[in-house]
Amino acid sequence: VYLILWYSPIGIFFLIAGQFAGVEDFGKMMQQLGLYMGTVLGGIAIHFFIVLPTLYVVFTRKNPIPYYYNMLPAMATAFGTDSSSATMPVTMKCVEERNMIDRRVSRFVIPVGATINMDGTALYEAVACLFIAQVNGISLNFGQVVVTGLTATLAAIGAAGIPSAGLVTMVMVLNAVNLPTDMISVLLTIDWFLDRFRTITNVMGDALGCAIVQKMCENE
Repeated sequence: VYLILWYSPIGIFFLIAGQFAGVEDFGKMMQQLGLYMGTVLGGIAIHFFIVLPTLYVVFTRKNPIPYYYNMLPAMATAFGTDSSSATMPVTMKCVEERNMIDRRVSRFVIPVGATINMDGTALYEAVACLFIAQVNGISLNFGQVVVTGLTATLAAIGAAGIPSAGLVTMVMVLNAVNLPTDMISVLLTIDWFLDRFRTITNVMGDALGCAIVQKMCENE
């Protein structure tokens, strides 16, 4: 196992190099990757700063800014570890001690959320599939786009809370619409960076879910 781990970076390097060697216009490919990064980060920003706070306000009738501020240690840990499972203890501490969430709620919602609540990953996988289709000159009809979105959501639920787990489940999404899976190696070059923002989104989704569940159960 240790031998495989030591040699894996070399294998990954040649896997990525093989894909870039087959590219006719390297500059165009880098431009497309840049636009892809911008699209993913833009989608995550909309979800993180608009969708999640809106849901929080609708269900709890509270200002989301203090809640977000109190979750900064968990966000920093999520960015550093790139894993929602590794961030779980810090997330629990933040929601319980800083946001005053009942531990009975947090101890149920956060472990479940770290396993199935992968909203950032679902968004990323859908955009990645559309990117791969465009790079290969493949046009997807409306039905295929819908299938991509649904499959990405289901695949994200099954993704483990470890770094870059979305790349593994993405194979299933690509196969659902008959897209080439060999392009995943190209995404490896920037996935380490994008995955950190996806993880922060996943962690905040779990934390806000705790507040919503507590609000809905406060009269129980």
